[in-house]
Amino acid sequence: MTITGYLRRGRWFGAAIRGIRCRMSSASNASVPSRTAGLRDRFHRRDLAVFQNLAQRHWPAAGPVLPRLSRSANHGLLWFGAAAGMAAFGGSARARRAALRGIASLAVASAAINTVGKGAVRRQRPVLDAVPVIRRLKRQPVTTSFPSGHAASAAAFATGVALESRGWGAVVAPVALSVAASRVYTGVHYPSDVLAGAALGVGAAFALRGVIPTRGQLPAPGRPPADAPALPGGRGLVVVANQESGTATATASLIRSALPQAEIVECPPGRLASELAQAADRCTALGVCGGDGTVNLAASVAVEHGVPLAVFPGGTLNHFAYDLGIETVADACSALVGGSAVRADLGRFRPGPDGAEGYFLNAFSLGVYPELVRMRERWSPRIGGWPAGVLAALRVLRGERPLEAEFQGRCRPLWLLFVGNGLFQRVGPAPGRRHNLADGLLDVRVVHGGRTPGLRLLAAAVAGPLTRSPMHAAVRRQRVRISGLKPGTPYAYDGEVAHSESELLIDKLPEALTVYCPRPV
Repeated sequence: MTITGYLRRGRWFGAAIRGIRCRMSSASNASVPSRTAGLRDRFHRRDLAVFQNLAQRHWPAAGPVLPRLSRSANHGLLWFGAAAGMAAFGGSARARRAALRGIASLAVASAAINTVGKGAVRRQRPVLDAVPVIRRLKRQPVTTSFPSGHAASAAAFATGVALESRGWGAVVAPVALSVAASRVYTGVHYPSDVLAGAALGVGAAFALRGVIPTRGQLPAPGRPPADAPALPGGRGLVVVANQESGTATATASLIRSALPQAEIVECPPGRLASELAQAADRCTALGVCGGDGTVNLAASVAVEHGVPLAVFPGGTLNHFAYDLGIETVADACSALVGGSAVRADLGRFRPGPDGAEGYFLNAFSLGVYPELVRMRERWSPRIGGWPAGVLAALRVLRGERPLEAEFQGRCRPLWLLFVGNGLFQRVGPAPGRRHNLADGLLDVRVVHGGRTPGLRLLAAAVAGPLTRSPMHAAVRRQRVRISGLKPGTPYAYDGEVAHSESELLIDKLPEALTVYCPRPV
């Protein structure tokens, strides 16, 4: 055979091999979607079998409950109501935080389901032939079936609540499980729809926690430890409860149960200062139950008499107690029994009320805030503390004018001068927790005068500590002098309101206060 013949045969053989490879590749590519379709069909058949099995079962206790529960969760109404109830009647900051985190987690889950989940898998709703008529919803959903939005919202809310409060999470979890089960019971979802929705809801709650940490995730404040006597059963403890403060009377009964050997003095209006002084003379440790203003007075008495202070939150806000890690009576009792205490700075301003020195544990402020406090105190007995605070803020920002004062050598208009006892860390849009109660520093924040006070105050809150802008400034100082004030200008300290002279000097007494504080877990 000639060379030309061999070449022709070689070209024919190569073309044949390439053709075989192409056909094999095409067959292989065609088998991929067929295998995927086969898996999907088998999964759907099993899902349908479980759905039909559950539909044929008799659930006598579920009939009156699950369809109504399923309807009540439409558009998240059930969870909004649960959050409102927790915030209003939970009785603690932990309950309010749990309610807020639950709603925020629900919002994240709903956004993910409605923007991505429903459009990614366009699965048809189950056929209702196998579901008894009495179980079916009056109005059938019109959206696609996968994943279940109700299950996602229920799981997100319950998980968000549990991340802040295990107790409230245990209360909410059975309701969330029931809502998820109701979607299969009423025939509007396959079981896999509900499981996928619940998984997305849990993931949304944890994703939110990665962006906004829970209170338990925040580092324990760095506070120098102090020597304080252990008081098992409350022996040697005298607690003064201010009857005018929020929940002090109810908290006092809890203290009696938890610390049977402690002396509890329920103080009527007008006698708080004298009762605290008398208690400090005869106690090993002075206890106080009330809001921030009550704790402020007790702290100054404890420093004067050289006794440790035990704080029981019984007011509306309880900032100092929460910064100590004390949210409940049990938290304070654990510190007393173990003798766990820390030292804390005490803020001071001169001249104070009646010309003497004044003290603050949390913050001192001039400008719009004192008027806000005054209005809030006037309205809170009628409509509650939080609604009164919102209405007071709207009223004050609309009607007030900037304050004229000389600050840091310059005379300027100010909407707000805030001086914190220690640096406030930002958790969310407003100044939050302090990570050190004995840092020796004042957290000074100024909101300059000008138009739109609401916008300026919001910008200062969002920007946080140690920032400067044309609207506001935030610095750290050990001492602050304010002059050029109009005599009688109102100022606020720890929720109390008084009136100034023409000049004020603000500084600190470092580590002056010994206060019981639970050990970090």
